[in-house]
Amino acid sequence: MLFDDAFLKKIEYLYVMSKKVFTGKLRAERKTRKVASGIEFADHRNYAPGDDFRALDWRVFARTEKLLIRLFEEKEDLSIYFLIDGSNSMMFNHGAKFDYARRMAAALGYIGLCNQDRVGFLGFDDKIIDRLPVTTGRGQIFNIFKFLENLHGNGKTSFEDAFRAFCSQNQRRGVAVILSDFQNPTGYESALNFLHYQQFETYVIHIVDPEECNPGVHGDVTLVDAETGEQLDITMTPKLIANYKKAMEALCLRLEAYCMTRHMLYFKTPVSTPFEDIVLTVFRAGGFLK
Repeated sequence: MLFDDAFLKKIEYLYVMSKKVFTGKLRAERKTRKVASGIEFADHRNYAPGDDFRALDWRVFARTEKLLIRLFEEKEDLSIYFLIDGSNSMMFNHGAKFDYARRMAAALGYIGLCNQDRVGFLGFDDKIIDRLPVTTGRGQIFNIFKFLENLHGNGKTSFEDAFRAFCSQNQRRGVAVILSDFQNPTGYESALNFLHYQQFETYVIHIVDPEECNPGVHGDVTLVDAETGEQLDITMTPKLIANYKKAMEALCLRLEAYCMTRHMLYFKTPVSTPFEDIVLTVFRAGGFLK
């Protein structure tokens, strides 16, 4: 079972810990300064031609004869979208990566709900499999559990097609959290570039399975591409295994470097790592913070 009572206790603990780590600084509590609106006085700035006279601080003018505009702080909510890869490669090892992605999304989504953010979920492969529109309120977590438990995928990966459909369905911009193994035959660069161009703040959670990174097979084997179904008869020699490991490491390093150059937060996590550890890592690294 993906979401039992023990899981609920864990995510409640994670919420408490996230508040301790970043008390008063979570995205749901972020503030922007707007002239003559909001709930808390913040500061003054000099009057400029075209400013609304109603925003002038006449008491300051009476004392100093200076025209100053009052600034207020207004709280803004945040829309957080969780994009969960449900392609065939995520189903390796009885779906360990897919289950891990769904638990991660549920945990981060719960923290968002607790902080009055708007959260939405969708599963994708070469298209959008299913989606849960943005919702708010802590009590929505059980609807999220139900959606994620019923989410299934069984197709090839196509980030670009899925992300274009996602952007067309969600006009309100925000944070896009991508949970995937990034084993996409056509690459991921153009799709992530598209999200960036569409003004989504992108977080990449790269989920890997230790059995994929360090295969324990030897001799003559038949390899089957999880995405395309293509088969290849091959002899697994120590040299070939070493080259494979280098290729897997290079994939991770390229993705991390790509994210760094585009100011996207990147997190690599094996499925053997407790999901609560990576959730706290996201927050300690500045995830969902302004």
